[in-house]
Formats: sequence, C-alpha cells, structure tokens
Amino acid sequence: MDAVIETSWTVPAIRAALEGSELTREGELTARIVEGVEPVLLVTMHEYGDLPIYLSVGGAQIVCSVLLWPVAEQADAARFNEFLLKAQRVVPLSNFAITTLDGQDVYELMGELSCKTTLQTILIELRTLAENAIDATELRETFGAEAAA
Repeated sequence: MDAVIETSWTVPAIRAALEGSELTREGELTARIVEGVEPVLLVTMHEYGDLPIYLSVGGAQIVCSVLLWPVAEQADAARFNEFLLKAQRVVPLSNFAITTLDGQDVYELMGELSCKTTLQTILIELRTLAENAIDATELRETFGAEAAA
C-alpha cells in the first residue's frame, strides 16, 4: 500500500529523488529545474519521444502538466471542447484544460497529487500523463478526421 510521507515535497527534492531512485528506469527521463518566481521541474520523458512534462509544487499539491497543441489548430474546436467535457474518461487520471501561453490558447493535460505522496506515486503520475498525452494526440487526429468528413 502506498503511504504518504511526513514532509511535503519541493521541486529540488523531487529532482534529486528521481535522479537517485532505483524506481526510475535507466534512460527513462531527465529532470532539470527551470528557475522563475516559483521553480518548476521540467521532466523529459525519453521513452515517450522526449515528451516534456512540467511539474510544480504549491500549497498542498503537486501539479504535472503537458502542453499539447494550440486551440486554433484544432478542427472544430467548439465541438472538440464539448466532446472532451463529455468524454473525460478517455484519458484516465488526467484532466484537459486550456491555458494561455504567449497570448495563444493551448490545450493542456494535467494531473494533480498530494505533495505528501510517495516518489513511486509521482513516477506513476509522470508515466500515466505521458501515456495519456500520446492518447490525446491520437484522439485529436481521430476527431479531426471525423470533423472533416
């Protein structure tokens, strides 16, 4: 059974734990801290085509997110958005969002965890989010083909 840890995670602590853990497969990922107002961990998932996942820690939660594609590039975005809200279960344990980046709306996929969870659970979230991002891309392509028909 997965238990909580006594002390909340920080971005530097998660990076150190990922780099030193036997739970991380060799060559599976690299992690670097991106400095800013609050540090963010950029985790590159090599087994998923070097997919970048951003991990932040704030309050009582850890947020992991993947930027997907610009909303403007989505065929029939309004219908696609409705589909996502009605079919949320197509990417289990992850949530779709729209975030604004450099003045452009972008689809984002994210998952949240308690900041007192175990490293094993953090790794499961990273792997699940990476798999779901791949599934979301396939979903986009399927939906785009249906919208064009």
